[in-house]
Amino acid sequence: MRALITNDDGIDSPGLAVLARVALEAGYDVVVAAPAEEHSGASASLLGVEHGGRVVSREARAPGLPDGVPSYAVRGAPALITFLAAHDAFGPRPDVVLSGVNRGANTGHSVLHSGTVGAALSAVTQGIHGLAVSSAAMRPAHWGTAGAVAAHGLRWLMSRPATDGVLNVNVPDVPLADLRGVRSAPLASFGAVQAQVAELEQGRLTLTFEEIDPMRDAASDAGLLASGWATLTLVRAPWFDASAELPELAGPPPSLGDA
Repeated sequence: MRALITNDDGIDSPGLAVLARVALEAGYDVVVAAPAEEHSGASASLLGVEHGGRVVSREARAPGLPDGVPSYAVRGAPALITFLAAHDAFGPRPDVVLSGVNRGANTGHSVLHSGTVGAALSAVTQGIHGLAVSSAAMRPAHWGTAGAVAAHGLRWLMSRPATDGVLNVNVPDVPLADLRGVRSAPLASFGAVQAQVAELEQGRLTLTFEEIDPMRDAASDAGLLASGWATLTLVRAPWFDASAELPELAGPPPSLGDA
């Protein structure tokens, strides 16, 4: 069994080594391939820098990585890295992608924009298990707590079909002994911040962000995380509603002139 470790914070993030140790202790062969530069907010983008028709990458050691684990910095988004790994770009195709540990939570509907979650979603579309792990802190002090919860989630995830969805994990930045526990949680209907757009002179726009109180929905992933719980959420995409009664036609629709 083989695990790819990636992220959207870039090859210099300590979170990579945390997930590498989780995978090694679970018995996986491990390879690290992460963006050469930060790609936060990249979602499931497949953008990358090419040279001579090949995506640019180089060997680079993630900080704290155990000896013997191959490690690469890739000039591309995390979802692209996952896609390339599915086609044997960094050795044999992985059985699971562990993405993170991200610096900052990925809760609520804003997971749509997360490069951390996007890498795991890219894995699932390739029939590979996907695990996304985030710490609630921008400067985590308790990486080990995130690692312990990630290991707990990984055991559950690998007992299910890869196509079931991405397991999105969020962990408070507290000592492991202070963690209240692990809870299943729905996505909050909001993200960590709310964007506001204001128009300036001559049609120019300015974008500002305001933090949102996570306790607006105490039972959501955002609310439980703020209350000291680690959260597990199964995220499915792409997804369609088979029950929707859509306006089908026999033959072409009327032309615009006939409408």
